[in-house]
Amino acid sequence: MAEPYFGHRARLYQLDLYSQPERIADVILKAYDCGVKAINLVNNENLLKGFDLACENGCDMKVIATIGKSDVDYMNPNYEVACDVDWQDDIELFSAYDTPIMLVDEFITDAYKWSLTSKILENINDSGALSGIVTAYPYRTTDLLNDNIDMDLFDFYMIPLNSFAYMMDTSSFLKAQREEFREKILDLNKRIIACRIFSVGIQTPKEAFTFLSNLDFVDLITFGVASEDEIKEDMEVLKSF
Repeated sequence: MAEPYFGHRARLYQLDLYSQPERIADVILKAYDCGVKAINLVNNENLLKGFDLACENGCDMKVIATIGKSDVDYMNPNYEVACDVDWQDDIELFSAYDTPIMLVDEFITDAYKWSLTSKILENINDSGALSGIVTAYPYRTTDLLNDNIDMDLFDFYMIPLNSFAYMMDTSSFLKAQREEFREKILDLNKRIIACRIFSVGIQTPKEAFTFLSNLDFVDLITFGVASEDEIKEDMEVLKSF
């Protein structure tokens, strides 16, 4: 996706991968060959072209779709713009794929317009998919959920999670803090999807997977790759756990 929070690497990703659907397809196919059976997709032309090409060449992945992703500045998001996205179109689009799970994008969740988030979740549920929400603020948002939204509306919760507390709304994530956070998460009774597990490339796969293997509240993980070599290395490390 060449997200800007990757810094100078974002430009390299944009040139080498994001702007070339054929290259995206190659990486997805390699991931599939390495044992990856699901992909987190957003409504993005290049990404979808790449995925469709991969499917035409034998890829049979399920889709975990993020609904309502908008083109806003990640570091300084305009939540009003984010909430104005055509999320209905996204639900219709991904209903055409093998999509068992749809998640509400973090910029909608973290706008804290609970009636909108609830409406999107209801529409996802009506589509026949399981639903969930994504947040960039695992502490703040978690503390707000029980008092502001019907918890029966969704099943999955995607949060940034890494030992460096990078891109999490806490300055550190030491043992005592992890235990306190664990209790907050377990109280939600949701399936947890960990994202940004590599701290945007600061941690090695072995470091990240070692950390996550010691957390008993994580059900799924998602991480980005930029080449066939990367996914091969990542999956070799992951399979060693």
